[in-house]
Amino acid sequence: MSYGPQPWQQTAWDWRAAGNFIGGGAGSGLIMFTALAGADGAAAAALLLAGLALIGLGLACVWAELGRPLRALHVFFNPRTSWMTREAIAATVLFPAGAAAALLAYTGVSGIAWLPAVLAFAFIYCQSRMVQAARGIPAWREPCVVALLLATSLAEGAGLFWLAQPWHRQGSTPLALVFGALLLVRIVVWYAYRARLDGHAAPRALAALDRAGRVLLLGGTVVPLALLAVALVGGSAAAAAWAGLAAAPAGAFVKFTLITRAGFNQGFALQRLPVRGQAPRATP
Repeated sequence: MSYGPQPWQQTAWDWRAAGNFIGGGAGSGLIMFTALAGADGAAAAALLLAGLALIGLGLACVWAELGRPLRALHVFFNPRTSWMTREAIAATVLFPAGAAAALLAYTGVSGIAWLPAVLAFAFIYCQSRMVQAARGIPAWREPCVVALLLATSLAEGAGLFWLAQPWHRQGSTPLALVFGALLLVRIVVWYAYRARLDGHAAPRALAALDRAGRVLLLGGTVVPLALLAVALVGGSAAAAAWAGLAAAPAGAFVKFTLITRAGFNQGFALQRLPVRGQAPRATP
């Protein structure tokens, strides 16, 4: 079904649009967690560049989705009302700032990752509001979706940071506890978001979200927390890395499901239907 009174699935955003949210969220989260960790030297430079690469990969996905890619510059024309325009502006500032911060970190300057971290937060916030601005899709317009996308992006970025920890050696016990807290915040926000959708979204959308929720709970929360506990008790860097490996894909799967499988329109809502032979009644 394409149009009618029953909900139908949108087709404007596909896996390429989902790739933008997955790459942009994970990359932004990695940049923010790198700043929070106080990483320095070559490790900080590599982590910042990796975050920028993920954001760039996400933007490349959405660029490939355009019917006329050479007209992509038109996205900058409406900053007053378009969150997509604001996302593009944030990315335009973020890339040179992040590259400069990576270069300075590599040369030994410390404490300069906060500027790209702030810009990365602005970028992912614009992305989140862009989803919520789709008023015709109940699973997207729910206000909690902003908090959900922010929380899962931070958790994914932290997961990628810990996945690379055996190489960069910048981890610590407080950072592991922060990672665990982000995982808990993410699952709490998820359940709050899911509860608010009851009775408002299409059954097929809710079924898809429930499948993603089970993956997020088990693979993205329970397993990483158990591995983090092993890492904290036994001092195992490998366990912390496995925790990061489990946490990041689970968040990506949630975003993929949200965009490609839960994007059901609400359908037409007609309070009065025309009846042959009867004049339309005036609306009170």
